Amino acid sequence: MPNIKSAKKSVLLTRVATEKNRQEKTALKTTLKKFEAAFAAADKEQADSAYAAAVKSIDKAVAKGILHKNTAARKKSNIALKMNKLS
Repeated sequence: MPNIKSAKKSVLLTRVATEKNRQEKTALKTTLKKFEAAFAAADKEQADSAYAAAVKSIDKAVAKGILHKNTAARKKSNIALKMNKLS
């Protein structure tokens, strides 16, 4: 445990940021799982809306620094390929 006041504050801020990032990652994973479920069910309409939500959440994660841009590009490419298979 730190002794200096600024170090104590830094620890608290890091905990808050870590929790927020964890929540964002969990929400991202949930949207991706919803798309995967719609894809597995071969439900075109539900997959369309889930695809749009997934791409939006991936882009938000990159903007917030939660995902690397290349990781986001790979994830979007993979779900786009699956989306094209449904068409």
